[in-house]
Amino acid sequence: MLTLAIIKPDAVAANKTGKILAHLEGEGFRLRGARLLRLSQERAEDFYAVHRERPFFRSLVTFMTSGPALAVALERDDAVSHLRGVIGATDPAEAKPGTVRRLYAESKERNAIHASDSAENAAREVAFFFPERDLV
Repeated sequence: MLTLAIIKPDAVAANKTGKILAHLEGEGFRLRGARLLRLSQERAEDFYAVHRERPFFRSLVTFMTSGPALAVALERDDAVSHLRGVIGATDPAEAKPGTVRRLYAESKERNAIHASDSAENAAREVAFFFPERDLV
């Protein structure tokens, strides 16, 4: 099963990308695709369209377009739920010890990583960044 993670601009700027990828590989994820990119405002709005009516939408788009991010397609059994457990709670202060956000996030808003929250969203999100031909 595939899922998507995005190492967000805060973690990329703080040179935490390699540590986060190593953490994910240590959890049994296999890298199937990776793309370093800088989201345009339009692409960020499209990607986060499900949150358009939420009060944090504008600040999320601004943050996600503030610098480079690394989109990665990851594979393993039970990928979506396992990745959600590995990254931890949105607020790093509430995340369990040893989770990506507890280890590498700055705050609830600058939380180092995005992960798909369902199998349906994982399929949509992987396809958003990776045409099938680009997955290894």
